[in-house]
Amino acid sequence: MTAAELLAASGRFSLTPGLTDAELSAIEREFEFTFADDHRAFLAAVVPTGRGWPDWRSPDRSVLRERLAWPVEGVLFDVETNNFWYEGWGPRPPVVAQAVAAARFSLMTVPRLVPVYSHRFLPAATNGHPVLSVYQTDIIFYGNDLTDWLNREFGLGTAASGDPRAFAPFWRDLTG
Repeated sequence: MTAAELLAASGRFSLTPGLTDAELSAIEREFEFTFADDHRAFLAAVVPTGRGWPDWRSPDRSVLRERLAWPVEGVLFDVETNNFWYEGWGPRPPVVAQAVAAARFSLMTVPRLVPVYSHRFLPAATNGHPVLSVYQTDIIFYGNDLTDWLNREFGLGTAASGDPRAFAPFWRDLTG
């Protein structure tokens, strides 16, 4: 059963018809990312609505912009406030503002995280990636894929066995 079929069969969520190819392409152009194939297929089949779900059809695009920026902003918060520094960025600048600027520049090169639900994300254009729970630099796996995530998050079925393997650069290094 696909993730969309599983969600629909649960009867627990408000669902609207899936996004058309034109809608998906317009979102990708507007926000400058490409949905992963599994995320795209999910949203083409069904669009969950309500608390926690991104409203891809909302005329108020500011909420979507905030949700898309949230993972990077969370990392920058930890750079500024909690002395976080990723070793792949090289030596940390001594002045906090310089460290934040250097981190922001480096984060422009990592795969963009696209919201799935609440603070659950999938990397853009990264097919077959586990669903990540992202809260600042506290990043953990929430499912091997969308179907497994739905099973784990909402108890809709049996969770998959085995350990998920993140492979999106930078984000995989923060998984714990």
